[in-house]
Amino acid sequence: MPQSRKIIHIDMDAFFAAVEQRDFPQYRNKPIVVGGSPYSRGVVSTCSYEARQYGIHSAMPSITAYRLCPQAIFVKPRMEAYREASVIIRRIFARYSELFEPLSLDEAYLDVSDSSLCKGSATLIAKQIKNDIKQQTQLIASAGVSYNKFLAKIASDMDKPNGLYLIKPEQGAAFVEKLKVSQFHGIGKATSKKMHALGIETGKDLKKYSLELLQQHFGKAGQHYYDISRGIDLRPVNNNRISKSVGVEITFEEDILEQQQVLEHLQQLLKKALLRLKAKQMLAQTLTVKIKYHDFVQITRSRTVSTIVLTDAESLLLLEALLKNTDVGKRKIRLLGVSLSSLKNQSTFVTYRQLDIFNLYD
Repeated sequence: MPQSRKIIHIDMDAFFAAVEQRDFPQYRNKPIVVGGSPYSRGVVSTCSYEARQYGIHSAMPSITAYRLCPQAIFVKPRMEAYREASVIIRRIFARYSELFEPLSLDEAYLDVSDSSLCKGSATLIAKQIKNDIKQQTQLIASAGVSYNKFLAKIASDMDKPNGLYLIKPEQGAAFVEKLKVSQFHGIGKATSKKMHALGIETGKDLKKYSLELLQQHFGKAGQHYYDISRGIDLRPVNNNRISKSVGVEITFEEDILEQQQVLEHLQQLLKKALLRLKAKQMLAQTLTVKIKYHDFVQITRSRTVSTIVLTDAESLLLLEALLKNTDVGKRKIRLLGVSLSSLKNQSTFVTYRQLDIFNLYD
């Protein structure tokens, strides 16, 4: 097992909320919630550590967050500000390693195995990266250092905020044994519940299961669970990650019904999704519409075109086609979403054939 690797996981602390507190001094040292209004159906995107003391967390309904902390300050996300900060942070990563893998705007893996910087010490490199981020963005990052991605990710959560935690190769297996499976990155609530039903509470319990049994209960993921219970994770840091899809959605404060209103919202969502795609220098061939009705029943409709998805009359026809055989106009809608997939690099995708409108309705 190649335990000589040196992997760093950098995770920004309460990123969106920290940007808000940096840009607006009146928010500092106060409970800040970034997300939807408590008077709407919005949810918490993230919140400051001051807000977390009240039990508020991401994905929580905003109204619940308000009940927990009525004095919290609710602010709408400013994605452009967060992206600007993220660009600066990624430039810092690039100075320390060509092998860095962004997972989102606020976290990334770096492979510094072959680096001679900071005398080859991954811990010192992580410390310097944290210092550079603080100096250039006035934001705080936590770092985890280990010999693989799984343990580096867990390490970055150990001493938040402003943490720096090292798990050495000789410590890996014993460290995992003591962890609750609910703390394992990649094991969600459903899988955790299934493991608990099998008597698997900790990494030590998981390690007792044979590969055969784990594959029997968890399919292909069984191999991964078998490995990580032993502190093994051979996944490389991939600096050529390609987005599989780009999507945006909106939850309405009041349900909508009229088809024309639905179409107008979908067109606006498509424009936003295409702008995000343009920033990535990508093009899309598949358009997916997501609809959540007032009773929380959710459906999706997709169509792949022979050329590319654009914000023009043809895309309006495509949206109209996707709404066929749905209950739009008959049932009230609480949420709409648009996502773009089958992505191609803009520089290599040069086929712009005329979209066959007649095939939209087949």
